[in-house]
Amino acid sequence: MDDQYRTTDFTGRAVLVTGGTRGLGAAIARAFLATGADVMVCGRGTPAAPPSTGGREAVFRAADLRDPAEAADLVAAAAQRFGRLDVLVNNAGGSPDADAATASPRFVEKVVALNLLAPFYTAQAANLVMREQPDGGAVINIGSVSAHHPQPGTAAYSAAKAGLLGLTRALALEWAPRVRVNHITAGLIRTENAAALYGDDGATVAGIVPMGRLAEPDDVARACLWLACGLSSYVNGADLAVHGGGEIPARHMAGRRPAPP
Repeated sequence: MDDQYRTTDFTGRAVLVTGGTRGLGAAIARAFLATGADVMVCGRGTPAAPPSTGGREAVFRAADLRDPAEAADLVAAAAQRFGRLDVLVNNAGGSPDADAATASPRFVEKVVALNLLAPFYTAQAANLVMREQPDGGAVINIGSVSAHHPQPGTAAYSAAKAGLLGLTRALALEWAPRVRVNHITAGLIRTENAAALYGDDGATVAGIVPMGRLAEPDDVARACLWLACGLSSYVNGADLAVHGGGEIPARHMAGRRPAPP
């Protein structure tokens, strides 16, 4: 096989996954560990155990990335630990639903800080390391379908995620060719949080997704591997949709419903 197609071997490369202690972030961390990468994950609380696979384990560091100093310290710690930093996956984010009419200024500020400002601060620090490396690096921002199609109760979150998509495109313009910056629009993912809302199998919402199921965390993790490897070396400023085709429009779903008796 041509060597250019062996690019999912990340042996000797270093990856930082924010919010990487559980759910989607942990799956992303395990995917990179499985391909040989050295991985650091962060979170505000210490996990019972960091992500691991095949006898390899991620390094954990506590950090609140809404603080630019902590974001910079996290990146510096990863670069010092591994001697380099090749990939940053900005995965940390999320928000509970809130009525836009009554959401407090403090709530809005926290949601925007976590979902937009924290990725910005962390990417800034990562760029300083990556741009000095011969092979540069890759930043991958994990976004949401809410950036394109907001739902009720998600005003602050949707606005922040739309900002993250805009940030991705702006950084891609400024930091190329040394550092590539891309975005993943993630749909509904089968995680602990999703199970609490939709049930273990997600059957209550799977019917509105063209693929007929919620995404598995590994669906997004594999997209991260592709965006980080040489197979995507000319992909920059892209928005990769990993959402199973989005949602079937309501007018078509209405036509599927059985007629009332």
